[in-house]
Amino acid sequence: MKITVDEEKCCGAGQCVLIAPAVFDQRDDDGIVILLDAEPGEDQHAAVRETAAVCPAGAIVLDE
Repeated sequence: MKITVDEEKCCGAGQCVLIAPAVFDQRDDDGIVILLDAEPGEDQHAAVRETAAVCPAGAIVLDE
């Protein structure tokens, strides 16, 4: 799995950080997503899929 994020689309909702904190973080100044691990281990795949599904801006794209 490879993850990409579109910072331009990100609205800073923070759901990704709550669901998969080992993979995503947020910038302190504006809450925009920071991708910590573009190719997470299999143990993170279910959580990452959930983040892509619940992202209100559709800013998280998965390539499986």
